[in-house]
Amino acid sequence: ALGREVRTRCFMAGNRVGKTEGGGGYEVVLHLTGDYPDWWPGYRFDHPTSWWAAGDTRETVRDIIQRKLLGADGEHGTGLIPKSSLGAVKMRPNGNGSVDTVRVRHKSGGWSELGFKSYEQGRVSFQGTEKHGIWLDEESDEGIRSECIMRLMTTQGLLIETFTPLKGITLIVKGYMPDGYKDDRVVVTGDRALVMAGWDDAPHLSETDKARMMAECETHLLDARSKGIPSIGSGAIYPVPETLIVVDDFDIPQNWRRVYALDVGWNRTAALWGAHDFRSDTVYLYSEHYLGQAVPAIHAEAVKSRGATIPGVIDPASRGRTQTDGQNLLDQYRSLGLDLTPANNSVESGIYDVWQRMQTGRLKVFRSLQNWRAEYRMYRRDEKGRIVKEYDHLMDATRYLIVSGLSVAVTGDRADLRSMPFQAQTGFSAI
Repeated sequence: ALGREVRTRCFMAGNRVGKTEGGGGYEVVLHLTGDYPDWWPGYRFDHPTSWWAAGDTRETVRDIIQRKLLGADGEHGTGLIPKSSLGAVKMRPNGNGSVDTVRVRHKSGGWSELGFKSYEQGRVSFQGTEKHGIWLDEESDEGIRSECIMRLMTTQGLLIETFTPLKGITLIVKGYMPDGYKDDRVVVTGDRALVMAGWDDAPHLSETDKARMMAECETHLLDARSKGIPSIGSGAIYPVPETLIVVDDFDIPQNWRRVYALDVGWNRTAALWGAHDFRSDTVYLYSEHYLGQAVPAIHAEAVKSRGATIPGVIDPASRGRTQTDGQNLLDQYRSLGLDLTPANNSVESGIYDVWQRMQTGRLKVFRSLQNWRAEYRMYRRDEKGRIVKEYDHLMDATRYLIVSGLSVAVTGDRADLRSMPFQAQTGFSAI
């Protein structure tokens, strides 16, 4: 249905959900034949159309896309395109059964044309004439996608992308979810739309099927393969499935110790609140503040609104001076009524402490913390092993909270607890 509203759409889904057949192939056939069912809510062409269908390699295009649309080699007409609508089929020279183009009879009486392409042919092969529509099955690269957009400009044509986001938070993925993944299964941004689906949305997958696939799935790709949620793959700093750490929100018991962590900056200031269940030594991250380009007074009010007596730890860089008025940021926040202590900023050891809690089930995150979860999915290392320093404010705050915050946390208004050593209060270390 979104095809009537926007011209660029993506069906980002888990494996075996039906992306190729139901998300791309079926719609392309309707546009080639013009034989739309009465219930069809999407865009309709009233004339013959010219399309490309493309995938990773010549082999995958032949074995997956071509087979879905035409049927097996020697059995053309047994796929999604009815045999009665098939015209001339042009084979690719030395293509080992690969089709180059096929003509499809349109309901209006003319002929539509479909060409098969692969990404391995390179960007240049996607240059050429205008198209009414292009279907990219599996994620392409930016160059090829850009060429496809050019082919659609004069016709105001349709771009359909169907893929499982195994490459992680790429620029293509970010184009569809500019604010990161936030549990929304349908996202419309300008002239593009995203629809997501997973195994639980596919009635043809039995519980036995899902259990078997889950058992064989790489841990860091589990959410991508089962839910269509982008994974950052082997570069993930915390390669722990989100399903293992996210919990439904609940009321925090009054006897749990609370603290917050503050990461400051002009482009983005982030605060994160945690509560410590000392009985199980489990930390629950339960609230967040995430705002850019605002003065300290705005952030301070947001912090105090969540509990004026809750102490906090802050990015130690705040002891430096701002570029605007030269005043120490830590002193500014303290003068605004915040009880703050500079945090330990040992990065790698702090990351290890957070990861260790995740692995042992001692760090949980409320489902409502959408910004935290969005950053979690993008928190990664580059090919040289360096931490990618973007979209990491709440990740830094998490580290401050775990490494330094637990030792200053207090229960409700019982500020007297802060005079006691942390181990004396709980019997646990701060890590």
